[in-house]
Amino acid sequence: MATPVGWAQGGSGSVCLAFDQLRDVIESQEELIHQLRNVMVLQDENFVSKEEFQAVEKQLVEEKAAHAKTKVLLAKEEEKLQFALGEVEVLSKQLEKEKLAFEKALSTVKSKALQESSKKDQLITKCNEIESHIIKQEDILNGKENEIKELQQVISQQKQIFRNHMSDFRIQKQQENYMAQVLDQKHKKASGTCQARSHQRPREK
Repeated sequence: MATPVGWAQGGSGSVCLAFDQLRDVIESQEELIHQLRNVMVLQDENFVSKEEFQAVEKQLVEEKAAHAKTKVLLAKEEEKLQFALGEVEVLSKQLEKEKLAFEKALSTVKSKALQESSKKDQLITKCNEIESHIIKQEDILNGKENEIKELQQVISQQKQIFRNHMSDFRIQKQQENYMAQVLDQKHKKASGTCQARSHQRPREK
């Protein structure tokens, strides 16, 4: 009977070792019984003494008793071995079941990890796009602010020019008004002188 594979360590290994030892003892006992039988046959043929025969017979009985005892022990060890093998089979099935469950869970975790990694990459890409868009918008706003500053400078210059023109216009208007008043006064004086002369001429006649 071959030794079961994988029973070299632990309690189960000791059971197999004991089983092998018992098997070797049984084989030795069977060989010894066979030899004793041969000796008895030879003694019968060669006529041995009663004492020798009884001794050999007693030894044969003892060996048979030891052989029977060994067989009982072997049966017990075989029973232990079968029980241990049953436990191993149950544990192997349970281990295989747990292994499959672990592999399934690991596959699920890997799948989720890949999905999360993909989502993360998508978010990073989206954030980069938004950041790039914001930078472009900031550049546009900075350009607009510069244009507004330039326009404000132009408007300020135009206002100053307008103020200068208005000031010149007021001065010119004041000058024109002054000249008009002077001319008006001169005209009134000239008109008054003419009227006075016209009144004086009839009196001379």
